[in-house]
Amino acid sequence: MALEFTTSYLEDALSLFRYYKRLAERAMEQVADEQLFAVLDRESNSIAIIVKHMAGNMRSRWTDFLTSDGEKPNRDRDSEFAAPPATRQDLLAAWEDGWERLFGALEPLTEADLTRTVTIRGEAHSVMQAINRQLAHYPHHVGQIVLLAKHFACDHWQSLSVPRNQSAGFNRKVTAGEASQR
Repeated sequence: MALEFTTSYLEDALSLFRYYKRLAERAMEQVADEQLFAVLDRESNSIAIIVKHMAGNMRSRWTDFLTSDGEKPNRDRDSEFAAPPATRQDLLAAWEDGWERLFGALEPLTEADLTRTVTIRGEAHSVMQAINRQLAHYPHHVGQIVLLAKHFACDHWQSLSVPRNQSAGFNRKVTAGEASQR
């Protein structure tokens, strides 16, 4: 991700969310449909389960973000770790729905909104704290998706950043156009 100077917390947060969304999507594009649902062992989650959990979290956190508790009473978090959507198409539809809710909640905000109070699980958070909470949570799961996708794609894996043993060519300033191609 190319560094783009900003003094706007919201602009930076939205940029990071977009980056991690695309990172996970680029990883998922590299695996076969059946690999989305594969687990490494009985204690592991599949890519599909992680996506389902993230989508459920986003649906809960970002729906009526400023006016209702971010842990909706109808959310069944435990069910997010079982029975993912049956197809890639359905899984990605849930994924997109979650991200649309996130961007729909954050894009209209102004810097003045950052100090407003929202509630998550009955606890008060500033809007900035609530955003930071998710900026820590989602990249954690995106890393899991990338790790699993890299494992399953193995020899066919296309690097999402600097390819192995090619760091020397990346030690110069990268233009925005070049960075978007990575």
